[in-house]
Amino acid sequence: MDLQTLIRSRRSVRLFSSTPVKRDDLLAILEAGRLAPSACNNQPLRFVVVTEKRELDLLATAYPREWLRTAPAMIVICGNHDRAWHRTDGKDHADIDAAIATDHMTLAAAERDLGTCWICAFDAAKLREVLALPTAWEPIAMLPVGHPAEAAAPASQHHLRKSLADLTQWGLTP
Repeated sequence: MDLQTLIRSRRSVRLFSSTPVKRDDLLAILEAGRLAPSACNNQPLRFVVVTEKRELDLLATAYPREWLRTAPAMIVICGNHDRAWHRTDGKDHADIDAAIATDHMTLAAAERDLGTCWICAFDAAKLREVLALPTAWEPIAMLPVGHPAEAAAPASQHHLRKSLADLTQWGLTP
């Protein structure tokens, strides 16, 4: 599948079948995240992969939605603020590096006909506790991964996009 088709076919999935995700599929998704660019190539990331039901239930305490409990696998993308590149004004790029890696992983999953849903609205303190993260590390995104259930439909607003003209400015003068 070409990249534009892949980008257009990817959607957030909020209901998964009980079919486990193959380890090879998880490894391919993780490899896509590993290969993602990062500021100054610092690679301040860690991908926590969880497939055991008991551990998935613990992760779900940080984002208590019933649909999340249907995911057979979860990748938590974490960033290390001490290892991340910092712009001269102090802006820390760990979150940006994690976002790029997460996007690469969502596309790799879609290429393998797997669904994901990028989650950032979790209880960060609770997730940090569940993962026992050291101080410099922050959980940045939760990425449930699985085979979409037959009943899983795209959100009604999925295909609503601003026009390219609304998002683009050519040159320095607005």
